[in-house]
Amino acid sequence: MTKAATVYDVADRAGVSIATVSRVLRMPDAVRPVTRERVLDAVSALGYVPSGSARGLAERRTGVLGLYFPGFDAAEEAPLLDVLAADGAPTHPFTIVHDEATDVESHPSMLFLDEVLRGAELEAWKQGFVLMIGVGRDDPERSTVRDMAGRVDGLMVLASSVPDDVLARLARRIPVVVLAGPPRGDRYDHVTVSNTEAMAELTRLVLAQSDGRPPVFLAGPEDSPDGMQRWEGFSAAIVEAGIPIDDVTVLRGDFTRASGRRAAEELIAAGLPSALMSANDQMALGALDVFRAAGVRVPQDLLVTGFDGIEAAALSTPQLTTVRQPMIELGRAAVQVLARRLEQPDTEPVFVRLPLEITLRESSLRRR
Repeated sequence: MTKAATVYDVADRAGVSIATVSRVLRMPDAVRPVTRERVLDAVSALGYVPSGSARGLAERRTGVLGLYFPGFDAAEEAPLLDVLAADGAPTHPFTIVHDEATDVESHPSMLFLDEVLRGAELEAWKQGFVLMIGVGRDDPERSTVRDMAGRVDGLMVLASSVPDDVLARLARRIPVVVLAGPPRGDRYDHVTVSNTEAMAELTRLVLAQSDGRPPVFLAGPEDSPDGMQRWEGFSAAIVEAGIPIDDVTVLRGDFTRASGRRAAEELIAAGLPSALMSANDQMALGALDVFRAAGVRVPQDLLVTGFDGIEAAALSTPQLTTVRQPMIELGRAAVQVLARRLEQPDTEPVFVRLPLEITLRESSLRRR
């Protein structure tokens, strides 16, 4: 058997350093064309296949970036082996179910995180990194994220998903980028969006169509950084309009469609406001479910708005006014910031804030 070529063989044949070989394979655009072609010719001639462990030894890096999310889907599924016969065929080839409306739904945060993950994966591939995903299901000790930190060159975490003391310890070992949360006197790089400004402007647009009564605000969980920023934007616009903040009714939800339904039922019982502004789309869509069933006309009887820009908002009846988050761009930007930090470890922390897009649709456009 012929001995496999190594990175040292490629470097020797091309007349370059092993670091240059690695750079060509990971970020070819960063290398001069003449050098790049010489290295690629050597790779082809030798049949070299990059080794992750060898690359890590040469550069003292793993070539892997970590993305850590908290766990949301607590329901457990039956093991696949339990429903397979001895020959591997399913014991029941198909199942007939009655599709009835229930409160069972995917956690709304997963709609957001799926898109962030997609953007991070695309950018990691472009930058020449592998992306490792960690999900902290039932992990009060945060052992998952600590284990990830020993296997990656840098780590991206969702704001408030890792306790401050744990994150501080991890940041002493590897670079950390915090997603969807503003700096809080820390030294991490941050990538977030303009939650406060966008919600303030949406509130002004709603107030311009109101009958003088303040909108009801359907807030998210108290520990949500995004939810808090959206409340800050809403309340700032309310005060700016000369409305006492104590006159505003605030309902508390948990970002799920079911909590939006409960809020709508409460409003119908108490008397409809001029508008319902929700801290996310899922709760607003749940409210629309109840209003439609009860014969409440949106936007004629009240305006309804959401936040996030998920696909379902464009498919609802009526279509939901929302603020679209650049979810894919958020993931891509986080990887770009982390890759830059690895190349320039001693520069000051950066704070990247991506713009949002207010999308006006039927649910907030009252015809005069």
